[in-house]
Amino acid sequence: MSARFNLQCILKFSLSPLIFSAFIIPLWACLGKSTGHLESVKFQQYYVVGEQLYNKNCSNCHQKSGEGLGLLYPPLSKSDFMDNNVEKVFCLMKYGVSGEISVNALHYNKPMPGIPSLTELEIAELSTYIYNTWGHHKGIIETEQVVQVINACEQ
Repeated sequence: MSARFNLQCILKFSLSPLIFSAFIIPLWACLGKSTGHLESVKFQQYYVVGEQLYNKNCSNCHQKSGEGLGLLYPPLSKSDFMDNNVEKVFCLMKYGVSGEISVNALHYNKPMPGIPSLTELEIAELSTYIYNTWGHHKGIIETEQVVQVINACEQ
């Protein structure tokens, strides 16, 4: 068994430069910075859960495509309102809104019920999804950011 181990070690070390250059270097390049990979995993987790939350709670009105429903429900896709009101969107998710809002120069005046049962983590996940879909590229929305905003929301 010792001889077999030594032979395996010799083969391993004689192939290691080839393995290193052919597989490890490209893999390292794909991962990027050491924290980048962990952030990427967290982003992916938030995004996937956020999509599930969106489909469960939001897509009936805003549609799976994010294009809204005519003049009844505003689009999230390429929405200037979302781009200009990130923190307000957190509050809208939790507490809803009534009254007129303007999205892409169109006016909407249908109440949007909030979802008070959403946790700050769920709002961060949902926000990560909507702010990285349909032409938005904001990156991960951290829970800490949501907590600060939600505590200051006017209800």
